[in-house]
Amino acid sequence: MRNIALFLALGLCAGCALKGDVRKVELQVQALKSDVQRAEAARAAERDTILAAVAAVQRTLAMQQQYLVQLRGEMKTDLLGVQQQLVTFLELTGQSQQRLSELRRRLDEQARAAAANPDPTAGGAAPVGPSGNPAGPGPDQMYDVSLQQFRRGSLATARLGFREFLRVFPTNEKAADATFYVGETFAAENPDSAAAIYDGLVKAFPNSPRAPSALYKLGLLAEQRNDRVVARGFYMRVISGYPRSDEANLARDKLQRLGT
Repeated sequence: MRNIALFLALGLCAGCALKGDVRKVELQVQALKSDVQRAEAARAAERDTILAAVAAVQRTLAMQQQYLVQLRGEMKTDLLGVQQQLVTFLELTGQSQQRLSELRRRLDEQARAAAANPDPTAGGAAPVGPSGNPAGPGPDQMYDVSLQQFRRGSLATARLGFREFLRVFPTNEKAADATFYVGETFAAENPDSAAAIYDGLVKAFPNSPRAPSALYKLGLLAEQRNDRVVARGFYMRVISGYPRSDEANLARDKLQRLGT
């Protein structure tokens, strides 16, 4: 009887041991599955990270390629613009040379006409060379033709003519007038250049009737720049330096309007 009980006890112990081993194996299998799942999840996350990085690199390359295409287009456009500006500049230069040549041709024609039909009452005959032929247009002819161009509105041609007059006849009595008109040709399109011409006129020809006109013009240009202090200074110089000039009366009115 004892043997039977002992046998049964051993069987039960063996069964319990077997169930415990099975449970351990199941737990190990579950742990292994968990490890595998975590490893797969980590690999999936790493794969997603790599794919995202590759996509970001592809987008960056696409943007850079698009930028390069755009940059090439802009460079091509800029180059075309520069070329067009160069062509325009060359055309304007050629046009200025053409106007100067035309002006000189007109002056030569007037000089030859004056030599063929001398006017004893005229004050400015064309200069005569050693051979007795006209040496070129005289100062009066050159000045008058330039003034005609100015009155017609051909400012660029008039400017060339007056500058040529000043180059050939720098000490002529009309030099101050020619300088003033050079400034006038700049007044609308380039006020800074006009101001420089007027200022040079006042310094070079302080006793000329054009000096107060130039100072008054400098005041007007300063007013256009909204520089009231500088404008008042020029108007005061007109009044103090040339009190009997017509510009002095205009300057007084200007000072009253400016509140001085």
